[in-house]
Amino acid sequence: MLPYPNIDPVALDLGFLQIHWYGLMYLVGIGGAWFLASRRLHAFDPTWSKEKLSDLVFWVAMGVIVGGRLGYVLFYDLPAYIANPLLILEVWKGGMSFHGGLLGVMLATLWFARRNGKSFFELMDFIAPLVPIGLGAGRIGNFINAELWGKVSDVPWAMVFPTGGPEPRHPSQLYQFALEGVALFTILWFYSRKPRPTMAVSGLFAVCYGIFRFIVEFVRVPDAQLGYLAWGWLTMGQVLCVPMVLAGLGLMVYAYKRQATVEVVR
Repeated sequence: MLPYPNIDPVALDLGFLQIHWYGLMYLVGIGGAWFLASRRLHAFDPTWSKEKLSDLVFWVAMGVIVGGRLGYVLFYDLPAYIANPLLILEVWKGGMSFHGGLLGVMLATLWFARRNGKSFFELMDFIAPLVPIGLGAGRIGNFINAELWGKVSDVPWAMVFPTGGPEPRHPSQLYQFALEGVALFTILWFYSRKPRPTMAVSGLFAVCYGIFRFIVEFVRVPDAQLGYLAWGWLTMGQVLCVPMVLAGLGLMVYAYKRQATVEVVR
């Protein structure tokens, strides 16, 4: 068993203001995405300025935060937020949904694309390789908050979380950091280095994230207010990942078939 590091969730306490590690992880994700996007900006569109990129990152970040929070409210704990709507504002306590954040990003991207002469999937393909930076940072935030831990386990790297009782558990946040953050970023970054058919990068993102998340859900304890939805193992996260994987596969097949058709016509 590994000792849990017991990091104070508050990174800086100024008395009148507390800065939480969870919030700082969002800044890491947004800042890292902006930095890497700026390195690929010329290849994406030589006419775009750094200011336009900053606008895109801002609106996508708003999509992540607003969509992620509202997604958690709708998908995971609607009765509690109906009873006390002010809880929606307490984002520093966690409670963000990836699938809600994805919908927020898609809406922000659709709006920005229309205003800047790009197609929706052109921008989504540009954004997709950057998303794992925020995902990985967010999982580190979950780990520091001692939330979203895994099932009881006797693996050598199991940990006793202060909010998870006396038994050692899978550090599922670190599994998700490794898969949704490091592995997903590596796959998408190298895949997107070469020109790909429009929609292919977005499709690969959906497929890989959906598979990674579906797997980790087997060792992650579901939200207490939901529990397992069926068969003693199916979680809400898995339910939301199934259409994501199918949609991603459909996008990739369509993207390559359309490219092949265009090449034949030429």
